[in-house]
Amino acid sequence: MATFLLIPGAGGSAWYWHRVVPELRSRGHRAVAVELPAGDPAADLHSYARTCVDAYRDACAGSPSGGTTVVVGQSLGGFTVPLVAEQIDSDRIVLVNAMIPLPDETPGHWFENSGAGEARAEMAVRDGRDVGAGIEPMNDFFHDVPDDVVAAAMAQGEPDQAGEVMGSVCTFDDWPAPVTVVGGAEDRFFPIDFQRRQARERLGADITVLPGGHLIALSRPVELAEVLLAVAGDSVSPTTD
Repeated sequence: MATFLLIPGAGGSAWYWHRVVPELRSRGHRAVAVELPAGDPAADLHSYARTCVDAYRDACAGSPSGGTTVVVGQSLGGFTVPLVAEQIDSDRIVLVNAMIPLPDETPGHWFENSGAGEARAEMAVRDGRDVGAGIEPMNDFFHDVPDDVVAAAMAQGEPDQAGEVMGSVCTFDDWPAPVTVVGGAEDRFFPIDFQRRQARERLGADITVLPGGHLIALSRPVELAEVLLAVAGDSVSPTTD
């Protein structure tokens, strides 16, 4: 039995993973979706990591040891992943439409250093979308999510994400486990060409491309689960691009 520790992005909602969790559990694995203290102005990346480690240990308490442990981070969750994976001695890491940190980088510096904003604007121009409108959830995030799932997401209320974490330092020296990078081909927030460049420049890695946008766990849960299962050794290894 593998254990998947699923870390959400901005807003910190474990609900983000609710369509992926049953896919993993139906194959006999443990799936732990973490609720982060994203609304707490005092919470930094290390607070997020402690929350994840506590959730992992609570889920595994009293269970037999052994099996592959996979830490998965989406979007902003990519900055929490290396801190968590090191503490729980994870076997594998998966980054899903994620920010890929360098050692001692902050999320705020990542946006400055990576060129993510420019890449998003360039894609919007190519697609004929308004680049001056700012971030628009339905166009940037939910454009490929089924209507019923969008309605359920809206019922969750506005995500509460304190801004202080953007200045929190991701203190690690090296990635503590092998990393698989997964990107959505229709991601409008972190365009796929941008993600591919980030993976190669920051990790020397290829990227596994799936159909779907930024919120791929909501729009393509089966396809994403298959990649996660492959990483854990429960399927044919996914191809990379």
